[in-house]
Amino acid sequence: MEKQVSVVIPLLNEAESLPELFNWIKKIVNEHQLSCEVIFIDDGSTDNSWDIITELATINDNVHGIKFRRNYGKSAALNIGFQKALGDVVITMDADLQDSPEEIPDLFKMITEDGYDLVSGWKKKRYDPISKTIPTKLFNWATRKMTGIHLHDFNCGLKAYRKDVVKNIEVYGEMHRYIPAIAKWAGFRNIGEKVVQHQERKYGVTKFGLERFINGFLDLLSINFVGKFGKRPMHLFGLIGTLMFAMGFIMAAYIGAEKLYHLSISQKSRLVTDIPQFYIALVSMIMGVQLFLAGFLAELVSRNSPNRNNYKIEAEL
Repeated sequence: MEKQVSVVIPLLNEAESLPELFNWIKKIVNEHQLSCEVIFIDDGSTDNSWDIITELATINDNVHGIKFRRNYGKSAALNIGFQKALGDVVITMDADLQDSPEEIPDLFKMITEDGYDLVSGWKKKRYDPISKTIPTKLFNWATRKMTGIHLHDFNCGLKAYRKDVVKNIEVYGEMHRYIPAIAKWAGFRNIGEKVVQHQERKYGVTKFGLERFINGFLDLLSINFVGKFGKRPMHLFGLIGTLMFAMGFIMAAYIGAEKLYHLSISQKSRLVTDIPQFYIALVSMIMGVQLFLAGFLAELVSRNSPNRNNYKIEAEL
C-alpha cells in the first residue's frame, strides 16, 4: 500500500537508539495524520540492532527491515532503501537521534506544497567538536563551488525527496554525500534547504573518521566528471590532450626552426638536447597523445555501455 511518507534509516550498531527513534517518529506522524512507513537498513551491525528491528516490525506493520550480511556503507544502504520505499515523499535520517523527527511535517510540506524535488537539512548550530566542524565547512565550500548547488550542509543525513527523484538516481560507493549533485545531473534542479535541529549524540559513538573528508574530495571529483562527461569522455580527455600536444609541437617546432636558422647562417648554436624547453615540449606531446588515447578508449567503453542511451523522460504526450 502506498504511503505519504517513507522514512529510510541506515544504521550500524545503533540498538540503543532504535526504539526511542521509532516511537518519536510514530508520535510525530500520528499527530500530523501522515501515513508513514519506516524502513531500517542494518548495514552489518554486530550488536543486537537487527533483533530490535525484528521486534518493531512484529508489532507494527509499517516497519520494514533490511539486513546486509556485512558492512557495505551508507550509500549502499540508502540505495536499497530508495528501491524499497513506497511513499510519495522519502525522508532519510540517521539512527543516532541527532536528526530530529520533528522536522518531518515541514519537510513533507516543502516537497508536496512548495514543489521542491529535494530538500536538504542544514545543521546551522552543530554539537560536534571543532575537529569535525572546520573540515565540514571546507568540504561544503568546495562542493558548492564545484557543483553550483548552493547548500550549506551537503552531508546532513536529514533530507527529503520527491518519489521520482529516488527512483531515478543510483547511489553507490560513498556518493551519499553528493545526492543533491546526483539529482541535479539527473534533471531534478529544484533543490531547497531547511535549517534543522541538531541533537547531541545520546548513545554510542560516531562511525565516521577524518578519512571521510579525503574520500569525500575524491568522490567529488568523480561525481563531477561522471555528471558532465560520463556520456562524452572524449570531450574532456580529447580536448586537453589536443591542447597539450599542440603546445608541445609548437614549442618543438620553434626550437627546430631556431636551430635550422643558426645553421643556415653558419652560427654555432647549442644542441637541441641541451635546451630545457625541448624536454618540456617532448613530455607535453607524449602526455597529449596519452590523454587523447585515454579519451578515445573511454569513448569506446561508453559507446558499448548498455546505459549509453538511458535517458530519463519526465513526461510524454
